Amino acid sequence: MWPTRAPGTSSSTASSMPSPARSTGTTTTLPRMRRPGAGPSGVSTVTALVGTSLSAWAASSTLMRVAARRKCSAVVCLSRSETSASCTSGWSTMWTDTPSLYIGGWGPGAGDQPSETLSPRSSRPPHIRERWLSRSVKYNSPRMKRFYALLMFIAAPVAVVSVQPARRAVALVVVGGTVITENAARAILSPGAVAIDGIDIVEVGTPDAIAAKYQPAETLDAGDQIVLPGLINTHTHAPMVMYRGLADDLALMEWLQNYIFPAEAKTVSPEFVRTGTRLAALEMIESGTTTYADMYYFEEEIARATREAGLRGVLGQTVIQFPVADAKTPAEALARAERFINAFKDDTLIVPAVAPHALYTNDKPTLLACAELGRRHDVPVIIHLAETEDEVRIAREQYRMTPTAYLESIGFWGPRTLAAHGVWVNDDDIQILKRRRIGVSHNPESNMKLASGTAPVTKYLTAGIALGLGTDGAASNNDLDMFEAMRQASFLAKHASHDPTALPARAALDLATIGGARAMGMERLIGSLEAGKRADLITVAMRATRQTPSYDPTSHLVYVTRGDDVRTTIVNGRILMKDRQVRTLDRAVVIADANRLAARVRDAVAVAR
Repeated sequence: MWPTRAPGTSSSTASSMPSPARSTGTTTTLPRMRRPGAGPSGVSTVTALVGTSLSAWAASSTLMRVAARRKCSAVVCLSRSETSASCTSGWSTMWTDTPSLYIGGWGPGAGDQPSETLSPRSSRPPHIRERWLSRSVKYNSPRMKRFYALLMFIAAPVAVVSVQPARRAVALVVVGGTVITENAARAILSPGAVAIDGIDIVEVGTPDAIAAKYQPAETLDAGDQIVLPGLINTHTHAPMVMYRGLADDLALMEWLQNYIFPAEAKTVSPEFVRTGTRLAALEMIESGTTTYADMYYFEEEIARATREAGLRGVLGQTVIQFPVADAKTPAEALARAERFINAFKDDTLIVPAVAPHALYTNDKPTLLACAELGRRHDVPVIIHLAETEDEVRIAREQYRMTPTAYLESIGFWGPRTLAAHGVWVNDDDIQILKRRRIGVSHNPESNMKLASGTAPVTKYLTAGIALGLGTDGAASNNDLDMFEAMRQASFLAKHASHDPTALPARAALDLATIGGARAMGMERLIGSLEAGKRADLITVAMRATRQTPSYDPTSHLVYVTRGDDVRTTIVNGRILMKDRQVRTLDRAVVIADANRLAARVRDAVAVAR
């Protein structure tokens, strides 16, 4: 029989050793192992690593089965004799028809070292016992040391992998490149990664951190590109791309009264609006705009086309005093606006709004009715404000106040109002806008082209006004490229103030992202790359000659990048464009439809050259 304890070990020592494994039904409880290194030559470390992995090498499962069956510590001894197993409360062994090896363990009665005279059971024939003893491999022999090293190499990674948590499945991970978050800390990660699931951003972090936590259904490699929040255009008139180049080099009032209003009277229809919006949406997707604020006619057609394209829109149904294409009276326009609000108030991409055109195109009752409609439905109110010096002059002549002060005096301003332009304002006006929490859209290109004036951008920012950036309509710009708008905004601020530090690149980028979101009251949803916000983002290539070399990614985005450098556009977690290929609109069809409509516009309008 096997000895009950190793030679040289007292019974008192044996009684202090861990108790053998106990079998309880289908559950086997193994004795508590010694701390790593306590057993002979690291045997306990090997045994612990193998035992802790449920999917470890076959030796692990065999070891545990023998230990459970024999109620003892796990020890393996392999020889070339017939298969048998024997176990007592001391050293335990297992026999197989494989080359002999020996893995020691311990149990009650076992000492710190195994017995060198340990032998098979006494009933084994002497010649078998002698052959086994002559071929057995001692635990501290060179062969066994090599075996321990091999087993550690195999078992340790398995044990580690077995306890790693499962990665969360997500729809998309954008990985690589430089991630400009526009969060509160204005963090920039290079390289970075963005995990997206459904319509939301799940996490922004380093590629290794994201890869360790998430298993994406699709991976988008941003490579050497810049990843940033989708751009936000806080003021435009989308269908007016159909008037691009129709009448240029004119002052605003002449441009409006002699060309645009007459052209709209002859050409605006649901088809015109739908075709123009699809063309504008294509341009915005291709140039990185993911959200835009609009005011025009037949706004329900704009909403449908915007949703088809996959863009996000704050869309205002225009209310104006005189007859227009979709309403003959202000009352009819207000009724249309309310129907529009009710139709789209629960849409995931469309935020409906009411849009009184301007102070000079609406009387007091109409203005107040628009404000009341916005408050009743809790939707934005969009209005042109103090765009030209003529507008200020008219207000002073009629009301002896600035446009801003007059609207304050009649109770027009509400917290969800977005004022476009705000060029001709004084310090008192700015305080009114601040107190009423009005968002302002700065439109530098349109203001410069129409010679309308220069908005006091620095004063707005110093006062804490929520300031965004817009392109205005393509008829007065003449494009919808927000990168160009950023560049011109920065240059104009420096030129007007004679201060080269005015509106630096970082501030200009803010206007086109998180600043625009604040101006529209949407900063909790969009404007930055943060967990919990909508997955609206773009990737921008930095390979052009004009972008080389690159020292500061923000500087390059504002001062040298163009809309056609955008490679990918994502809105609400949906890829609208990848590698410059728009997925939601047929580019050839959209352009062909626009050209056919342009031929009719040309025939209907006498174009001044």
